[in-house]
Amino acid sequence: MAIIITDECINCGACEPECPNNAIYEGAEDWTYAEGTELTGNVVLPNGNEVNADEAQEPVDDEVYFIVPDKCTECLGFHEEPQCAAVCPVDCCVPDEDHVETEDELLAKKAFMHDE
Repeated sequence: MAIIITDECINCGACEPECPNNAIYEGAEDWTYAEGTELTGNVVLPNGNEVNADEAQEPVDDEVYFIVPDKCTECLGFHEEPQCAAVCPVDCCVPDEDHVETEDELLAKKAFMHDE
């Protein structure tokens, strides 16, 4: 499953540079699927959604840092554990029960985003 940042976030920003998929953004910040990935132009995501990877997307949260579920792989294929959770000083990076994925699905998402 993806990781989510709870509203206990203190906006320290420690998590953002640790994400190998560039899935973490500051609150109220627009984001793209292309940032930190090999995706470009029109793509069909593993979940079947069609998007333009270069097009700005609305922030997931306006108040605190957020993780884009479609880009989060729990760091599988990069690290042994989610790096955002490992560096978070207030333990607000937790599993997202609304975005449950298997290890195979997460690894396939990583391969998709990083052209492997």
